[in-house]
Amino acid sequence: MRTLVALLALSLTSALSFAQPAPAPTLVSPEVHADGTITFRYVSTTAKSVGVALEGTPTIPMVAGDGGVWTVTTAPMLPEYYGYRFVVDGQRVLDSRNVVIRPNLLNAGSVVHVTAAVAQPWDLTDVPHGATHHHLYRSKLAGEDRDLYVYTPPGYDARRKAAYPVLYLLHGLSDGADGWLGAGQANLILDNLLAQGKIKPMMVVMPLGYGTMRMITEPAATRPANSTLGKDSQAMFTDQLLHEIMPMIDASYNTAHDAEHRAMAGLSLGGAQTIATGLNHPEVFHYIGAFSSALATGDPSVRAGTATEATYNNIFATLVPQTATQAPFSLVWTSCGNEDGLINVNRRFGVWAKANVKGKVVINETPGMHTWLVWRDNLVAFAPLLFAGK
Repeated sequence: MRTLVALLALSLTSALSFAQPAPAPTLVSPEVHADGTITFRYVSTTAKSVGVALEGTPTIPMVAGDGGVWTVTTAPMLPEYYGYRFVVDGQRVLDSRNVVIRPNLLNAGSVVHVTAAVAQPWDLTDVPHGATHHHLYRSKLAGEDRDLYVYTPPGYDARRKAAYPVLYLLHGLSDGADGWLGAGQANLILDNLLAQGKIKPMMVVMPLGYGTMRMITEPAATRPANSTLGKDSQAMFTDQLLHEIMPMIDASYNTAHDAEHRAMAGLSLGGAQTIATGLNHPEVFHYIGAFSSALATGDPSVRAGTATEATYNNIFATLVPQTATQAPFSLVWTSCGNEDGLINVNRRFGVWAKANVKGKVVINETPGMHTWLVWRDNLVAFAPLLFAGK
């Protein structure tokens, strides 16, 4: 009987081995070379065109080779984390050979890391590390379950006499609450800056930045022209931040409760929220950071670059009524990449803020597009300016 079972097993194994095709050659994608170039590979015998949409660059065409292997090698790239997706016959897809994924509620991407001989501010280094805490809670104001992340610095002491200053850091449209961690490496940036003595120990709160999740479930492209969804969501988010999130954080952590020890910053949608919430509440925040802010992008003349000075002034005065800016801010810091489609409206806002917002206003401009390559640099530059001497 044992011999029969063994023969049957051997026969089945042989049949399966015969039926299965020979394994395909192992392909590596992405492959980072010593000179900083990157080779991407994608396999398809039916695709008509394939390219790679690499963060910070136009889509790069790929060339088909033997066995349907499409390949391209980039020019040398600066040390960075780059998000990318393949564009196959017009459709964007993940790199199935790469397990490193950048989270996003609408458009997850693959990630490639180009390293350098000298560690960058966002790299994992041998320094003391803070902790990141993931909080799940029921939002009564939103009427649904929400989450947020809290970074506490190395050596965080819940009983320390001097309470910790807090930065409320907001993501952009389509990101989740983990955007600044999964794509921005915010915790590593703070660890490294603190180890270098460039910042004070601080806490960072990263909430889910949607007053209503309809901002995600109802795409902007399909909303009616007169939709007030963005404005309504902003008002709801401000309410949630001030009356639900902040009280929860203050009750759970050793945080300072005064405006001089609170900062607010954000990118894109989060930058616009920072302006609309932070600048209208100087009694709550004294430090403001607006990165590539998505300001008034629904105005056709702004999108077309034909808006007049009066149009901009009306937009900004509506966002930040003059009666709300009487208390001086310790710092209002605006920044945008000079290749970003939002550069003009951000430049105009910076000029308007200098003339109308009380306190120190700094206008910063960097190379780059609407990407995390810019926003990581923004955080590296902005964080050391917070709570100086506080």
